[in-house]
Amino acid sequence: MMHFPGAASAGKSSAMNIISALLEQRTGQQIAANRAWRIETALKPLLRERGLASLDQLVSQLVATRTGDLGDQVVDALLNQETSFFRDAAVLDMIADATKALQADTPDRKIRLWSSGCSTGQEPLSLAMLFDERGMGEGMSAPEIVATDVSPAALTRARAGRYSQFEIQRGLPVRRMMTWFDSNGGDWAAKPELLRRIQFRQHNLTADAPPPGKFDVVLCRNVMLYFSQDVRRDVFDILASAVRPGGLLVLGAGETVIGLTDRFRPCDRFRGFYRATDAAPMKRAAFG
Repeated sequence: MMHFPGAASAGKSSAMNIISALLEQRTGQQIAANRAWRIETALKPLLRERGLASLDQLVSQLVATRTGDLGDQVVDALLNQETSFFRDAAVLDMIADATKALQADTPDRKIRLWSSGCSTGQEPLSLAMLFDERGMGEGMSAPEIVATDVSPAALTRARAGRYSQFEIQRGLPVRRMMTWFDSNGGDWAAKPELLRRIQFRQHNLTADAPPPGKFDVVLCRNVMLYFSQDVRRDVFDILASAVRPGGLLVLGAGETVIGLTDRFRPCDRFRGFYRATDAAPMKRAAFG
C-alpha cells in the first residue's frame, strides 16, 4: 500500500499538498504555491476517466491502491511537457555550430549529445534535422543523440514520432515538414530514417545515473526551473559527471549555473553555453 504524508487530512488544499508531495517525491519537481491551480486543471481528464468527483477522492484511491500505476498516471499528468519543434531556433543553430566545431577538433571519434527532459521528442528531432542540413547526418559524421525523459507516456509518443497538425506547425517550416514527415490519418509521422538517429530512454534526473558513456554536449533546457536550489545543485553534479572534460551544457534562457555549481562555467568560445570544469562538487553549508 502506498504511503503519503498527511493523507489522513481531508479537503482540496490537503489533497493538493499530498499530490504535490507525490510529484516531488517521484521527480524532484515542485509546484509553486501560486501555480497550485495547475494540479486540478492537469488532473481533470484523469478524474473523468476514473469517474471521480474530486481530488480528495483521487487521493483516497492513491492511498488505497497497492500498485504504483495510478501514482504514475498522476505524476505523468502533472509534468509540464510544453515543447515545440525548433524552440529557441537561434540556440539550436548555435548547438549545431558548436557540434560541428567539436567534430573538427576531434575527427577521430563520434560526437555525442544528451537531450535531457526531451518531452515528446521535438528537441532531439529538431537537432537531427539540423545536423543533416549541416552535412552531419550520415555515417561516422552523424552525432549520436541520446534523448531522455522521466515520463513513460511522453517517451512513447517520442518513439512513435507522431504529431498532430497543431504540433507539427509549431516551429516546423513546410519544407522541413515535407522532407521529414509523412501525413498519416490526420497526423504527421516522422520518417523512420529520422527516428533512427535518436536513442530514446526513460531517465529520472534526480534519481538515476546518467546514460552510459561521456557526452560532448548536454541539453537541459527549462527543466531546472521546477527544482529547488538544493536539487539543482545535485542535478548539476550528475550532469557534470556525464560530460567530457571541456564539454558543453545548454540551459534554458531563465536558468544559470552561477552560485549553484563550480563544475560548469560560462563558455567564452560558445557564448551562452557553459563549459565543464574539473572542479569538485560544491560543499553544502552546514546547519544546526
